[in-house]
Amino acid sequence: MTKELLILRHGKSDWGVDVDDFHRPLKDRGKRGAQRMGVYLWQKGLRPDLIIASPAERALTTAEKCCKAMGIGTDVIHTVSNVYEAEVEDLLSVLGDCPPDAKRIMLVGHNPGLESLLIYLTGNHITIPKDGKLLPTATLAHLSMPEDWHQLNRGCGQLAAITRPHGLPEKFPYPAPDGPEVRDRPAYYYTQSSVIPYRFSGSKLEILVILSSQKKHFVVPKGIKDPGLSPQVSAAKEAFEEAGVEGRVGNDPVGTYQTKKWGATCSVVVYPMQVTRVIPEQEWEESQRGRQWVSPEEAAKRLKQPELAQMVGDFAKQLST
Repeated sequence: MTKELLILRHGKSDWGVDVDDFHRPLKDRGKRGAQRMGVYLWQKGLRPDLIIASPAERALTTAEKCCKAMGIGTDVIHTVSNVYEAEVEDLLSVLGDCPPDAKRIMLVGHNPGLESLLIYLTGNHITIPKDGKLLPTATLAHLSMPEDWHQLNRGCGQLAAITRPHGLPEKFPYPAPDGPEVRDRPAYYYTQSSVIPYRFSGSKLEILVILSSQKKHFVVPKGIKDPGLSPQVSAAKEAFEEAGVEGRVGNDPVGTYQTKKWGATCSVVVYPMQVTRVIPEQEWEESQRGRQWVSPEEAAKRLKQPELAQMVGDFAKQLST
């Protein structure tokens, strides 16, 4: 036994949303379960080098949430259509196509296929829990496997553990898996990046401001720095989604500030972004927010965060010198 297989069922999905099965999203409970499992894998030294996921929304989101909570980028995730509505033969074929040098693989998918695969690989030498659920949502099975992914016969795997999310701590360690503090969200939530989008209209400097998600005040694009991405790339991603703009993000930050969220303090790094393209309204993902180009002075007045308003003013002075 030289390789390892992690079998993870998707988190709890939201049946209250009127969509087809493939596009059914996770409930908040499902997202937290996936994140708790990610922290657990990080703590146990079980981060996979390859993740194979069903392309169905609830499975892919589970894989992404788990990845980020593990502190790794989502580039290790490969979606495979055969994992959706799969039977044992389909899943064995998917594993057989894995690179020979893949030492630890995580498979994220659905029941009944995953349970059937687990029973097959353990040779049915597995005890069904009293509630009759072998792999409830967001539950992880950890198996030791033979060297060759192409030779997976019945009973070839050895079960190391089955871990359910409700048996894991509700809060998350901070700032690392062995951190002394616990918080309401995974550690990476509390490191954020932002941009001040700007352009020149003739010789006149303009700043782009957008309404907050609750439309209560004006903000600039800001979001969690995703593991695996630089703060600049994460901020540019937020600018595209929240403000519908693309551009060049500066290498050096304008400044940093602290803000309260999720029961603790988030640190936000702010970068300048010279806008090169404004996405048309019909293509803008969050067009309900509304956006306005205003002078630096007007932007400073509208922004709720005092430190951010000061940064806008200081940045405008830098560009004018």
